[in-house]
Amino acid sequence: MHAESLAALDLADPLALAQALIRRPSVTPRDEGAMAVVESALTELGFTVRRMPFGDILNLYAKRGDDRGPNLCFAGHTDVVPEGDASAWSSAPFEAQVVDGVLIGRGAADMKGGVAAFISAVARAPTPARGAISLLITGDEEGEALDGTKKVVEALQAEGERIDHCLVGEPTSVAVLGDMVKIGRRGSFNGWITVEGVEGHVAYPHRAANPVPVIVDLLHSLQHTVWDEGYDGFQPTNFEITEIEVGNPTKNVIPPRARARLNIRFTPRLTGEGLVARIKEICAAAEAAWGKGKISFEGRASGEAFYTGEGPFTQVVATAVRETLGREPELSTSGGTSDARFIRFICPVVELGLVGATMHKTDERVPVEELEGLTRTYQRVIEGYFAAF
Repeated sequence: MHAESLAALDLADPLALAQALIRRPSVTPRDEGAMAVVESALTELGFTVRRMPFGDILNLYAKRGDDRGPNLCFAGHTDVVPEGDASAWSSAPFEAQVVDGVLIGRGAADMKGGVAAFISAVARAPTPARGAISLLITGDEEGEALDGTKKVVEALQAEGERIDHCLVGEPTSVAVLGDMVKIGRRGSFNGWITVEGVEGHVAYPHRAANPVPVIVDLLHSLQHTVWDEGYDGFQPTNFEITEIEVGNPTKNVIPPRARARLNIRFTPRLTGEGLVARIKEICAAAEAAWGKGKISFEGRASGEAFYTGEGPFTQVVATAVRETLGREPELSTSGGTSDARFIRFICPVVELGLVGATMHKTDERVPVEELEGLTRTYQRVIEGYFAAF
């Protein structure tokens, strides 16, 4: 599909929009015209559209309506992960073919299908008598997430832009559409521990200081630390060792250093700053007990934990699922992080989207019927939101 044919799209048809988006191979940080599809559709629907580039990333914030009522924002992304081995796909990953009623393509589930569904929902829904609908679309969710939603949120805050509630379109459904709504996420913390010892011959250990047993004992202690007992609706914080690096090419030499990488998924009881302080204390105690070398730690949270909880906005979303899909969604805090971790600083945020079973996989796909179901659900969210707020 060429750019000049965008004007011919039926904006109420999520399949047509999803296909147009998938056919733009927008692997992070490339855009390849994906944002132009969104911009063209929203401009036609009467939105004021702002491109907000940061670094190599193209982002977009669009708004339609006034400030006499609440601003309901939809957040999503047009960037995708690489397709992997394209020859392993049953159809080309960026051709967006429909086979037996199923749309196949990179981004179909995560989350070009969700972006298309919300735009089509706006096209179908009555225009609210007051208030505004906005969309915050980034091209950096699958990458480092430094120049995407985070930067846009910071810019909007600096401008005094008010967003009252946000719906994120990540593929939260597990087995069937609408079976899970995310109302919180654990935070994610990454860090490195480095133990500096003294290199030496293994036959003369008294002349060396082996950092390997020290880091093993330290990691064992951290692995068995009880960080918390959980939080309302959250799994307890867990500590995971993701890499141990010694880099010793010689069998009879005590290495001079050992490093370990870790990740902590933490509940709202903890903060990234608090985790840094606590781990540094544990490392300092281990260094003092060893007395033969140095132990250092560096780390930071890539996302703080958040919890929206049950309330009027959550109920609007859950009611929309019940009324359109006929099922009661589980209100969950499970899973990894999302861009909701940045948006939660400015407003309550809830996540609802397609079934995520095939995201990031070969033959990523979504049934066309599911895409239509999500569109109807989003439409009901819009209608219910402006009736409730």
